[in-house]
Amino acid sequence: MLSSSLLDPGNAGTGIFIPLCDKPRQERRITEKTAKNQLSDHVREKSLDKWESMQHYCTKNLWRIPLWILKLWHFPLMKLGCTTNRGKRKDKKMRQPWKLLSGAACSVLLALSVLPVEAAVTKAFVSISPQKYFVQKIGGDLVDVSVLVPAGANPHNFEPKPRQMAELSKSAVYFAVGIDFEKFWLKKIAAANPKMRVVHTDDGITRIPMADHHDGEKSRRQHSQKSKVEARAGHDHGGGSPDPHVWLSPALVKIQARHILDALVAIDPVHQSKYESNYASFMREIDELDAELKALFAGRKGEQFMVFHPSWGYFAEAYGLVQVPVEIEGKDPKPAQLQKLIRHARERHIKVVFVQPQFSAKSAELLSGEIGGQIVYTDPLAENWAGNLREVARKFGAAAR
Repeated sequence: MLSSSLLDPGNAGTGIFIPLCDKPRQERRITEKTAKNQLSDHVREKSLDKWESMQHYCTKNLWRIPLWILKLWHFPLMKLGCTTNRGKRKDKKMRQPWKLLSGAACSVLLALSVLPVEAAVTKAFVSISPQKYFVQKIGGDLVDVSVLVPAGANPHNFEPKPRQMAELSKSAVYFAVGIDFEKFWLKKIAAANPKMRVVHTDDGITRIPMADHHDGEKSRRQHSQKSKVEARAGHDHGGGSPDPHVWLSPALVKIQARHILDALVAIDPVHQSKYESNYASFMREIDELDAELKALFAGRKGEQFMVFHPSWGYFAEAYGLVQVPVEIEGKDPKPAQLQKLIRHARERHIKVVFVQPQFSAKSAELLSGEIGGQIVYTDPLAENWAGNLREVARKFGAAAR
């Protein structure tokens, strides 16, 4: 006799013993169907969790998603149901890999549709820091600007590092300005990235010669006029080398800015209106600065200031001043030349010698000691171009005689 635990509950009290193995076939089929539906629900919930996790990952890490996932868009979409009323099983098809990837692809495309699209940034290189100011004024946040000559380095004899040459290979444009190291390195820089556009921002600027300390105002003016004629004819200047410091005159910066604008528009024509708007704002800023400096030096034409390295020739010419350099063709003055400088400073009552941080101040210190003056630092390579010109102008204005 079977134990009571094996009796069919539905026949309790009837005295009829029916083993479990003899249950009706229809009731066993219902039990199996319920278990399979529960399994399908579990599979469906697990798949949904995976898709939600994939969607969250795609939203946070779009740049990591391989492009091949997007090719899955052509696969047909599927419904999440795993069974039909007729009892036909679909869970086996549900587990096919391509359908899982199709859901992931849909999640990726959905994330792409709701996230903002950022504008592409143009990678640019410049030779010196003041140029970075110009390019950023025109390019704004659409341009990523790197400077080749770091702060404190001498741009006349600078040599790029291997790391910088590697970075140049990723640049879309290089803005040259005509300084000394470019004469040797610009061809190598262009060869490192043949696709990079090289823009000579100093094109169209008439160069003046580097000043000598013995130049009087008359000889300086004659030499400058002769040099301009030679420059128009396409010749190098004879005795004095051409002055490369063309970024220190507001009027000449306007020429350079136009070259920058044209290059950015050619590279990125989609944002032409933005570049032109920024350019117009920069032109107004330059005009305001120029008017301010002209007012500062009004009525002071011919006054002189003494500098160690003759970087400020274009600035002096723009505002009617005369720079008297201590350095002669890149070298410290000889004793006889130094004595001549001391006499000249005493005659003009010059008490300030301007030096820049990229050069040794030894000779300037000796000279200032002899005339009972002082040394004042000015940096023609400061990145804040407009603010630096204002500060330097006030120093020149206080020291000029």
